[in-house]
Amino acid sequence: MATIYEVSEAAGVSLATVSRVMNGNAKVSERTRQKVLDAMESLGYQPNAIAQSLASNRTNSIGLLVSELHGSYFGDLMSTVEQVLKNNGKHVIITAGHVDEKSELEAIDFLKSRRCDALIVHAEAVSDDYLKALAQSEVPVAVINRQVTGIESRCFVVDNEKGGYIATKAVLDQGHKQIGYISGPLLKKDARDRLAGHFRALAENGIERAQSPIYEGDYHELSGQNGCLTLLKETPGLTAVICANDEMASGAMTAAREAGVSVPQNLSVVGFDNVLFSRYLFPKLTTVENPISAMGEMAANWILQEVYNVKSKQPIEHLFVPELVARASLGRAPDA
Repeated sequence: MATIYEVSEAAGVSLATVSRVMNGNAKVSERTRQKVLDAMESLGYQPNAIAQSLASNRTNSIGLLVSELHGSYFGDLMSTVEQVLKNNGKHVIITAGHVDEKSELEAIDFLKSRRCDALIVHAEAVSDDYLKALAQSEVPVAVINRQVTGIESRCFVVDNEKGGYIATKAVLDQGHKQIGYISGPLLKKDARDRLAGHFRALAENGIERAQSPIYEGDYHELSGQNGCLTLLKETPGLTAVICANDEMASGAMTAAREAGVSVPQNLSVVGFDNVLFSRYLFPKLTTVENPISAMGEMAANWILQEVYNVKSKQPIEHLFVPELVARASLGRAPDA
C-alpha cells in the first residue's frame, strides 16, 4: 500500500503540500493540486480519513437538517447542497426534524456528535434564542428559510410576505374578488408571512379580510383537497383559491376536478414554491418562485468560504426575491 511519502516523492512536492491537497486547502495552485492527485491515482493511494481528521481537526463533512425527507421542495434543497459541497470534496450528513422541537434538537445534537465541520439547518420548531446560541458555538451554522434577528449574516431567506402579496395581486389583476386562501400551518413564520402578504394585496384593492375565507392547511396535498372542498362549500361564488404551497395547490386542483369545477374556467388556482411537478399538472400551475435551490447553494458557498476558505465565485446574498411564474391555472374571473 502506497504511503503519503511516496505520493510526495512522485509529485515532487512536500509532505505539507500533499496534506493541504487532501484537506482541500485553497492555498494550493490548481497545477500543483493536479500533480498530487495524479500521483495519488497512479500509486493507488487511499488517504486514511480518520488520520486526516485528527491531523487537520476537520472531518470534511457538513450536517444538513431539513424538516422532511420527502417532497420536491426538500429534495431540491438536499440535492443542491450535496452537489455544491461534493464538488468541493465535502460530504453531507442529512437528518430530519419533522417540525418538532424535540426532534430538531435531537437531530442537531446527532449532527454535532458526528463532528460535522458546520451545519446547515432548515429548522422550524426550535426557538430563535436556541439558533442564536447555536450560532455562537464552535460549530459554524447557516440557517435556511428563516430570518433570526441578531444572526442575519447566517440566514438565507426568501421574502415570503412579498411572495404572498405577488400571488394575490396576480389573482386580483385578473378581476377576481371572491378569493379563498389555503394557508400553511400558522405556527410557521413562513406561512404567517405569506398570509400577511395576501392580506396586504387585498387591502390595497379595498377588500376586507372577512371577505376572503381562510382555511389552515398543513402544506400537504390532502389538506389542499379538504381546504378547497370546504371553501367551495362555504363560499358560493368563489372564483379563485390561492394556496401557500404547490403541494396543497395540487390537492385543490384535484378537489375542484372531482367536484366538477373546471380550472381555470370556473376556479383559478395559484400555488407557491414552483417545485418541479407544478409545470406538469393539468392545467399547468401558476405559482410563486421560491428559490430554495438558490438558498441552499448560497448557504453551502457561505460554509465553504467561512470554514474552508474556499472563495465564493459569486457575492454571498441573504435575501431572495420571489417572482410570479404565470401558467394556465390562473384565468380571468368568470364575470370580469
